[in-house]
Amino acid sequence: MCAKILAVANQKGGVGKTTTAVTLGCALVRAGKKILLLDLDPHACATLHARIYPEDVRYSLHDIFMASEESWPALWPLLLRSQALHGMDMAPGSIRLSELEVDFKDRSAKGSILGRSLEAVRKDYDFIILDCPPHVGILLVNALVAADLLIIPIQTDFLALHGLKLLFDTLHTLNKALGRPILYRALPTMYDKRAKACTRVLELLQRKMDHAMFNSIIGIDTRFREASAQGCSIYDIDQHSRGARCYEALAQEVLQLW
Repeated sequence: MCAKILAVANQKGGVGKTTTAVTLGCALVRAGKKILLLDLDPHACATLHARIYPEDVRYSLHDIFMASEESWPALWPLLLRSQALHGMDMAPGSIRLSELEVDFKDRSAKGSILGRSLEAVRKDYDFIILDCPPHVGILLVNALVAADLLIIPIQTDFLALHGLKLLFDTLHTLNKALGRPILYRALPTMYDKRAKACTRVLELLQRKMDHAMFNSIIGIDTRFREASAQGCSIYDIDQHSRGARCYEALAQEVLQLW
């Protein structure tokens, strides 16, 4: 067994990125898979969602990035939180991740550190999900280089399409550097079928993205906010809710890719 790595990213904030990383992970757990969630965002929203607070974090992903390669196998067990959220393991994030741009100024092979370090734990999981920061930088580059699939949550709003262009510019640059295309699928989020603007954006996405878009569409569901506030998953609140069913459908689509 060797985990598939899923990066969840969009260069626009507020599009449901962390909600997607957390809830897709929980849905895959419910499908019987062993999941590890990595919080690569310096804001550490996924970490806080799991009720892991900064004062309780002794080791975070920042330590993985700063450590020497030979110390990675011993370091991973120190920072992993077993079954932190709905049976899903988690590697907590830290505000110190925002310092990496400066810390890595003279470091070689800095774009592949995450992918190389994950070799120490890939055999222990079915999927490793990366919750990425909403800006281009060394963290996002590391995530995209490591990923087997990039999942792009796109709010069904015209302003969200601008972030998509920025992300594709980054992908184009990385594809040239890597010599291989980064596989991606778009995921429409925050869809309100009553709003004509949402419907128009969804139709535009379906035309533009074609096969590179999931069939699953994530609608608005207030239970996502409830889950975040309570430090649990939507499945702990209402497993039959619209939002819960949407992510179960997405999990099945992900499973069918391999």
